[in-house]
Amino acid sequence: MDDEVPNARATDNVTFPWLAAYPAGVPARIETPPYGLLGEIAPDLAARRPAARAFTTVMPNGMAASLTFAEVDRYSDAFAAYLRETLRLEPGARVAIQIPNGLAYPVAAFGIFKAGCVLVNVNPLYTAHEMAHVFADAEPSAIVAIDMFAGRLAAAMEQVPVPDVILTQAASLFPMPSRRLIGFAQKYVRKQIPRPRFRHASLSKALALGAASIRAGANVKGYTSEMEPSAVACLQYTGGTTGVSKGAMLTHRNLIMNVAQFVGFSGDDMRESDHILTALPLYHIFAFTVNLLGFFVLGARNILIPGPRPLTNLRKAFENEAVTFITGVNTLFNGLLNEPWFCANPPKSLRVSVAGGMALQEAVAQRWRKITGTEVREGYGLTESSPVLTLHPAGREKLGSIGVPLPSTEMKCVDDHGNEVAIGQPGEIVARGPQIMPGYWRQPGETRNVLRDGWLYTGDIGKMDAEGYFTIVDRRKDMIVVSGFKVFPNEVEAVLAGLAGVKECAVIGVPDAARGEVVKAFIVRGDPALDAGTVRDFCRRELANYKVPKFVEFRDDLPKSNVGKILRKDLRQNPPANTSER
Repeated sequence: MDDEVPNARATDNVTFPWLAAYPAGVPARIETPPYGLLGEIAPDLAARRPAARAFTTVMPNGMAASLTFAEVDRYSDAFAAYLRETLRLEPGARVAIQIPNGLAYPVAAFGIFKAGCVLVNVNPLYTAHEMAHVFADAEPSAIVAIDMFAGRLAAAMEQVPVPDVILTQAASLFPMPSRRLIGFAQKYVRKQIPRPRFRHASLSKALALGAASIRAGANVKGYTSEMEPSAVACLQYTGGTTGVSKGAMLTHRNLIMNVAQFVGFSGDDMRESDHILTALPLYHIFAFTVNLLGFFVLGARNILIPGPRPLTNLRKAFENEAVTFITGVNTLFNGLLNEPWFCANPPKSLRVSVAGGMALQEAVAQRWRKITGTEVREGYGLTESSPVLTLHPAGREKLGSIGVPLPSTEMKCVDDHGNEVAIGQPGEIVARGPQIMPGYWRQPGETRNVLRDGWLYTGDIGKMDAEGYFTIVDRRKDMIVVSGFKVFPNEVEAVLAGLAGVKECAVIGVPDAARGEVVKAFIVRGDPALDAGTVRDFCRRELANYKVPKFVEFRDDLPKSNVGKILRKDLRQNPPANTSER
């Protein structure tokens, strides 16, 4: 472990000022990871907490079902045996998962790890073209997909075939009466289930065949007996820091170390008794590592939400489950604060709220504190870093900051030549540590763009203060240059979020003949009377003139990613004609 953060020692507070902010008992380094391989986690939890509920899926109507830790271990053993004995997959074969949050997800994921295969997370909302791109690049030998999107999957496989398909249902692993009722409603009432146009096996059949192989003598533990922690565990597709879709190779050690880093740093904030609301999709790296792996390792319970949109889909989970911990992005917290049912009856059991994935707006954090009585503790990371790099120390939060680097993590801000900038000055954030990927799948050029001399270049502009707390200024590619002056959209958006009547907002730069670029704001109104003049007048009181939006466009909604992150790139690429108010 000596190669990971060579200077991160407990006494080195000059080089690493953030160490002074660490909670008592948190080491500067994580010396020994708790597991060697991800496939070892489920058997360990099954031995420690066999009858405790590990995952509970709550449907929008309140119907729910759970799996215990023992059941997750037994079913994932069966799925691993199915992959190796029935499908005859070799170690290192890629297996895609394309399903929303539900009981089938952890079974498939831990089964893939136990089989010694590589998990490829695929967004179920992808178009056939986007799916085909991932299939062509990752070359999966099998895919676990939900039956609701079988039509889109068929179209993708016409372009790039996948040899074996396992189909799940929204209510997979629910008790039979509930499964039949939900399946009947989806297939015959709502007409949501297309007829598959390809050969496939059901998840229940796959598990039955795998269990039969185990009874016949298949040795699941033997599948990974010769595997090293440096083996790739996941291909996590991302636009990354350069915008080209590519698969970040995350090893077993990357993910296990990242879990050890944030669990160890969080201390009593993360508890075995926690009920973590998992509204973010598990196929996204934030929820995958923090919710699925982190809380599973602790022996806590994940409350899985199959689809958080509309946000009323979360209501029954909040009403019926004692949610103590929630992870989300700024838009999720902001959206809940705009739901009358949530504000009228906020969860009384909630202890901890953690934000990531995008900048947390100060106005949202303040409203969340007022409504729920909890701080939103912001963290930071990237797919390429498994993903967590920073968190706030408990009791030492700084509003607007992303916290301090985790144990065994080194970070700094650098200029365009790679030289470290002075404290308080903006520069590109670079990081190194055991959670950093070894590279992109089959993309050596892209790998060289972001991994230089052991450092991951994040593409994010940030600042570090004298105590070692980092603040994100913005994405380098999103920066707006007005008459030579730099404007960071996050700053303008944070101001706009504080204006009464603004429900959501986003800011981009648009070309301007005189000034090169000018600021344009997109706003979803909470107050229909809000107009462009009021917006600009408010901004002039808070911002320098060149940062004030020249154009203001009101929309009914803003484009968002699968986790609810507002997509500025879509606003730049698809501006409707003649709809801006000057």
